[in-house]
Amino acid sequence: MATVWRPTASINTLRERARLLAQVRGFFAERGVLEVETPVLGHGGSTDVHLASLSLEATTPAGRERLWLQTSPEFHMKRLLAAGSGPIFQLARSFRDGEVGSRHNIEFTMLEWYRPGFSIDELIEETAALILAVLGREPQPLRRRRYRELFHEALDLDPFGIELDALRRVAGERGGLDMEDAPRDDCLDLLMGLVIEPGLGREGLDVVVDYPASQAALARRHRDPEDGEWVASRFEVYAQGLELANGYDELIDAGEQRLRFAEDNAARHRLGLPEVDVDERLLAAIEHGMPAGCGVALGLDRLIQLALGRQSVAEVMAFATPRC
Repeated sequence: MATVWRPTASINTLRERARLLAQVRGFFAERGVLEVETPVLGHGGSTDVHLASLSLEATTPAGRERLWLQTSPEFHMKRLLAAGSGPIFQLARSFRDGEVGSRHNIEFTMLEWYRPGFSIDELIEETAALILAVLGREPQPLRRRRYRELFHEALDLDPFGIELDALRRVAGERGGLDMEDAPRDDCLDLLMGLVIEPGLGREGLDVVVDYPASQAALARRHRDPEDGEWVASRFEVYAQGLELANGYDELIDAGEQRLRFAEDNAARHRLGLPEVDVDERLLAAIEHGMPAGCGVALGLDRLIQLALGRQSVAEVMAFATPRC
């Protein structure tokens, strides 16, 4: 116990972190994007099968209620958009159970911003500009990589067309795991993480686009212009093998969003995972009229880790989870 009280980051590193946070705020101030603060607790959690939400019971004016620690500030920020906020950003405390490692912490800082009226290409360019500014690098061309092409190049397989049994065999062999009953997206995620991601962003920034439609989450879907396949209108940005940002052309159809929440919870039930309360306030806001546009979430601790040349996110946090 002699050292557990100590911070996981040095004081000099925390000074550097503060400098980079000020730089982020300046980036958005120059562009007229409003900084907001929203609750870390909400009446709904993330139904995403791949995220584990934390919840607690609290006494509210309605009595004892279950509230959810937010996995990102997305739901509350979209309610602000529906109320007419215009472009907004937030440096938000976010929580995801079980995520501890060199790139993860249960409690972390999410930089999230929304641009009503932006196209996904405009947001990609702005996201890259922010990342390069924090990294202290000159502007450089972005390399856009299609999800399907990456699988063809690295694994010689079509992630959309390969039979599930064959995909499970490849994932099991590559991951050294039993994937016999794994869902399709779990197999693709494993291959993406183990085989493809480590090579991305090694010569600048790579932007991956045209993910499978099943991985759209809260993004719109569109037809691939080359083969007509439904794909997700989203992107991810990589630098030095690290996924830094995940952006969407935001879904603004409340009925479709409700259906996706229900599908997520059904999938959670099939996998033996606890169901998560649907955020009815978000659905009401979307139904009221959330403006069309794009949004992006960026793992700020990872970006700072990369900017300062540290080996883990714990080294750029005052107190990472094991020492909190």
